[in-house]
Amino acid sequence: MGEDTSDYERIGGGEAVRQVVGRFYELVLADPELADYFVGSDLVRLKRHQALLISQVLGGPAEYDGRALGAAHRGMGISSEHFGRVVVHLVAALREARVSEDIIGRVGDVLGGTKTEIVEA
Repeated sequence: MGEDTSDYERIGGGEAVRQVVGRFYELVLADPELADYFVGSDLVRLKRHQALLISQVLGGPAEYDGRALGAAHRGMGISSEHFGRVVVHLVAALREARVSEDIIGRVGDVLGGTKTEIVEA
């Protein structure tokens, strides 16, 4: 792939992102420390927004159209520890999909920058 190839294209595009997001939610929902955050949530909508957000982070064509991250997570009482657990699960899903470490690092950098918008506790 050429120098102008986006990380989105490098990992396999939309289908790869959907697979990563699906696995990510399997891991998060199986985590007893995180599962309660998702009780009563519209998982189809959440997965769609997550796929759009990750696609955008990777330089793909999709643009995230959900609420601002701070507004979407306000009042949930998300701790720094729980934020970290979510990141660990996303990294695990990316690694399972054989995404290269340099791309995972770039995704982590972007998501790390959102911590102050999401963590309240």
